[in-house]
Amino acid sequence: MYRPANATQLMLPDSLSTSLKSAQEQVNSLILGKPQEVRLAFVTLLAGGHLLIEDLPGLGKTTLAYAMAATLGLRFQRIQFTSDLLPTDILGVSIYNAQTRQFQFHPGPVFTHILLADEINRAPPRTQSALLEAMAEQQVSLDGTTHTLPEPFFVIATQNPVDLSGTFPLPDSQLDRFLLRLSLGYPNNESERDLLMGDDRRELIARASSVISEQDVLTLRQTVKQVHASQALIHYVQSLLNRSRQHSGVRVGLSPRAGLALLHAARAYALLLGREYVLPEDIQALFIAVAGHRLIPDAESSSGAVLAKAILHSVPVD
Repeated sequence: MYRPANATQLMLPDSLSTSLKSAQEQVNSLILGKPQEVRLAFVTLLAGGHLLIEDLPGLGKTTLAYAMAATLGLRFQRIQFTSDLLPTDILGVSIYNAQTRQFQFHPGPVFTHILLADEINRAPPRTQSALLEAMAEQQVSLDGTTHTLPEPFFVIATQNPVDLSGTFPLPDSQLDRFLLRLSLGYPNNESERDLLMGDDRRELIARASSVISEQDVLTLRQTVKQVHASQALIHYVQSLLNRSRQHSGVRVGLSPRAGLALLHAARAYALLLGREYVLPEDIQALFIAVAGHRLIPDAESSSGAVLAKAILHSVPVD
């Protein structure tokens, strides 16, 4: 039903398959005990989306972003979001050149392949919104001129829980631009022991070498689009979308764009597992990370992630 009649193992060049496996292994060696979270980070990259990592300080959010950047042979910029950060500090600014009598555009740090937006919710909403067009359209419009961003363009944003002091909640339109939201949580005992006894993570990341090139990422993103999603699989996704709009405690359910995001992420997930077709298990592995931050609960309801889990359990697989 979900497997195409002529299904075979998705063919990638041996060198690219090896590089992709090595990249995941390297990030896992830097972020101990979080294999599923690392896999989801690669899903976001291959699906062409953006990643939001939300957790308490000190649990490895920024370390994961740096580990991804060190592993990928892509240009990298980091922005520390603060309450006084301005949109021009992100996008760039046009400065008048007296010699040419023209305004000259000076690109901001957003003009890169990988952008780490560190503690994004410490900046006010006006500054947060400066990334909206860049994340959605891969371009920046300033002073009537549109500037195209490099390809690939991948935003990794970290944020602290909104109940911590000095934070501004991300608006719904901004949250919707993130393909996945994940939390790392505390490491297990074995991983924490290895972390305490091992070398400093920053030194290990500094010594790490890039494993995947810019062209590799572009090739993988094109391959993701070829992964098969059957009619039965699409029906299952649509059932989840419909249930989210009717579920008790949900004020605003999932949009069609959320369904497209879920399908595209599932294709990338299947590719990472070496398949050319999507299974319901792929959807189930991703649903909370895709849907949790897009659901808008009633005032008295639980968090979006809790509602997403309840919705997932309430929809049977045909």
